[in-house]
Amino acid sequence: MRPVRVLIAKAGLDGHDRGALVIAQALRDQGMEVIYTGLRQSPLQIALAAIQEDVDVVGLSSLSGAHRSLFPKVIEALRESGAGDIPVIGGGVIPPEDIPFLEEKGIRKIFTSGASTQLLADYIKELVRGTQKKMESPEKISHIGIAVNSIEQSLPFYLDVLGLKLEKVEEVPDEKVKVAFLTIGESRLELLEALDETSPVHRFLEKKGEGIHHIALEVADINERVVQYKRQGIRMISDKPVSGAGNSQIAFLHPKAANGVLIELSEHPKEGDQ
Repeated sequence: MRPVRVLIAKAGLDGHDRGALVIAQALRDQGMEVIYTGLRQSPLQIALAAIQEDVDVVGLSSLSGAHRSLFPKVIEALRESGAGDIPVIGGGVIPPEDIPFLEEKGIRKIFTSGASTQLLADYIKELVRGTQKKMESPEKISHIGIAVNSIEQSLPFYLDVLGLKLEKVEEVPDEKVKVAFLTIGESRLELLEALDETSPVHRFLEKKGEGIHHIALEVADINERVVQYKRQGIRMISDKPVSGAGNSQIAFLHPKAANGVLIELSEHPKEGDQ
């Protein structure tokens, strides 16, 4: 099997290529053959180079702000040259609000500034080999965890003022916490009370006081998701899922991975599996 061949290109008058060179070297370190076109290439030049070099993927880099114009022109040039089947990905300094527009124009995926090179390399390999498996987005917000000093003292507000329904209260030994489940639509609020001083909730309360502790997202295959996140370099609090409340499996992403927000992944047993 021949190595994956990637064309890295800088379109237009963009005169900065440090990022492109870093990406090129990272992909070479992953065993790919990388062709770099150099600075100030026209969309047609990029398309012709991709055809001449018989590449599997074209990677466009932009720092100049002209990506909305130039990236679609590369797609158009490839199509007009009979090479519209060569996938094009993009990266660089690209505002998030421009991503949907570029994807509509045919760019397969945009890797924003700060995306890991491992994630980029994995994506390219899976794209070329046809083994790409899209990770589905979380199904819903499973619950919002709220740290409290005392569930008994906190419940009257949620029950009598907000009018929520108390589903149940249980202890979760693995997390050293007592949990009160309050239903709200398809989701829940969960009041978290530490069982002892070694509980993560106790440490949270000492540091920050009562308040939102975490946001839990319901996922279909937590084990597969944890493996993928770790491959992408996402920091996890634990290496594998553990038992959570309600017979669930849970895993926490490190807050530094989500701008200071503690994200919990939660997989509940399907009906009939309990």
